[in-house]
Amino acid sequence: MDEKRTPILAPPPAVPSPARRIEQFAGDPNFMSSLARGLAVVNAFQERKRHLTIAQISHRTEIPRAAVRRCLYTLMQLGYVTTDGRTYSLLPKVLTLGHAYLSSTPLAVSAQPFLDRISEQLHEACNLATLEGEQVLYLARSAVPQRLISVDLSVGSRLPAYCTSMGRILLAARSDEELRDYLAHADLQMKTSRTLYTPEALLECLQQVRAQGWCIVDQELEQGLRSIAVPVYDSTGHVLAAMNVSTHAGRVSASELEKRFLPILQAASADLSSQLFR
Repeated sequence: MDEKRTPILAPPPAVPSPARRIEQFAGDPNFMSSLARGLAVVNAFQERKRHLTIAQISHRTEIPRAAVRRCLYTLMQLGYVTTDGRTYSLLPKVLTLGHAYLSSTPLAVSAQPFLDRISEQLHEACNLATLEGEQVLYLARSAVPQRLISVDLSVGSRLPAYCTSMGRILLAARSDEELRDYLAHADLQMKTSRTLYTPEALLECLQQVRAQGWCIVDQELEQGLRSIAVPVYDSTGHVLAAMNVSTHAGRVSASELEKRFLPILQAASADLSSQLFR
């Protein structure tokens, strides 16, 4: 009798570092490597890593320390970065880099009243996000001060797409080929005991999300955090963004999210899409 063996799966290909992505444009006379390095240095800072040394930034980006030092010096002279002599941190002026987009895009501006209305009606935080790489990028948000959750979120925040409700809405809208590529390269980790993080489980989940048109994520990103999301469509019927309501699992059950929250979200999404492309 043949012995069954568990196949050994090869690890997914490593995600290219910023330095390696920059190297891909070597030889392109129109590509400014110095600008790309400066942006990579800015993006090295995260919500949980707001103070970084030159060595840490170099490790995160794989950009040589000397180049990182010159980028930081330039950013300091322009008012985007400060230092205490050892570590570096971003200054509020960095927000101006994204303000032009947020203030000019009709999506973020038009969505805010809808988010405020939902938040006031349901007494929970309501958000709007789009997909950028492997993460969801928050474009607009309406929070309830007395209902704070431990995840520190604001406009411009990023979260992993695979374990968030808005992320799954946006991923489900991708083609099968794009999904396979994403699942092969994404950094999939088990955030809690409930997290779906294997390509097989995620693909099955995303197919279900695609079929039903909405998504509930129950304590997969963080224990106690539960959310429901719906798509926002453009004039051609393609998914433009995702809208969600997030709550604490102790306050709202998954059943209540589907029965009470979902119709309100779907109505707001339809109204927003209609207003955007009237």
